Amino acid sequence: MKKAILTFDQNACKGCKICLAACPQKILNLDTSRVNAKGYNPAFCADLPKCTACAICAKVCPDSVIKVEVEE
Repeated sequence: MKKAILTFDQNACKGCKICLAACPQKILNLDTSRVNAKGYNPAFCADLPKCTACAICAKVCPDSVIKVEVEE
């Protein structure tokens, strides 16, 4: 069974929400409990077990903040 591993460069994220809108599983969100070094709420995966590792989020991210890996 495949397991997705998502890595977000939290300090590079500008909270544009493009990845949130693009995710077919709707499992990405902004961390409104904190701000990063740039003063934005960074994106994160709220429900990793539901991630299918489609990598659409990484493809649409304008700042290459998201890295998607698959662990078998």
